[in-house]
Amino acid sequence: SLLLMGGVVAAVGLGRRLARRRLRSRPRLLAFLLEMLGTFQVCACTGELSLLGGAEPWPHTALTLTYGLAVLHGLTLPGSACNPCACLRAGGALGVAAQFAAAALARLSLRLVWSLELAEPHAGARSQRCSTPMQTTELQAFCIELLFSVVFQLAVLRAESVAPKYRVHLLALLITMLVYAGGNLTGAIFNPALAFSLHADCFYDKFLSYSLVYWIAPALGKFLILYVF
Repeated sequence: SLLLMGGVVAAVGLGRRLARRRLRSRPRLLAFLLEMLGTFQVCACTGELSLLGGAEPWPHTALTLTYGLAVLHGLTLPGSACNPCACLRAGGALGVAAQFAAAALARLSLRLVWSLELAEPHAGARSQRCSTPMQTTELQAFCIELLFSVVFQLAVLRAESVAPKYRVHLLALLITMLVYAGGNLTGAIFNPALAFSLHADCFYDKFLSYSLVYWIAPALGKFLILYVF
C-alpha cells in the first residue's frame, strides 16, 4: 500500500512537471491539468489509506499516515486546491470540473489496482458497495462536516501569512486532529470531490442524505467564511 501511494505521488509529480513544461502557452489547460493531477493524488492516496484505517496499533498508525500524507500533499502540490470549496469564491467551474473528473478517475484506478490484490488490504475491497462513513444521524453529520469545513477553510486563510515550510505542517496537524475528532462519525472529509471518490456508491444509494452532508455542508462552510467571517 505504501509503495502504491509512493508510486502515485511520483507519477503525479512527473505529470505536473511535464504539463508545466509543455503547456506554458495554454494557461487554462495547464491549470485544468494541474488541478486534476493534484486532486487525483489526494483521492488515490486517501482511498488507499482508507484500507489501512484499522491497522494496529489503532488509531496511531492511521493518524500518523494521515499526517504524513497531508504534509506530502502540501509539499508536492503547491498551488492546487484539490477541494471544490476552494474554487467557489471565484466561480471556478473549470477547477471544480477538473476535481470531480480526477475523483472519478482515482476511484476507477483504485478499483482496477485492488482487483489485482497486490496487497493484503486489497482483498475484497473492490467488491464492497456502500461502506458508509456516516455513523451518526444526518443532522449531526451535517453539523460536523459544516463545522470542520469552517475550521479548515478559516485556518487556510489565516495561515496565508505563515511561511510555507511551517504552514504545511500546521494544516497537516489540523487535518489529523479533525480526523481524530470526527473520523469515527462522518469520516471527517470536508471535501466534496474526495467524498465522491471514496464513497460514490453511497451517493448512488442515498443521494439526498450524502449530498447534504458531504457536498452542501462543506460548501456552506466556505460561504460562511467568505460572507460572515
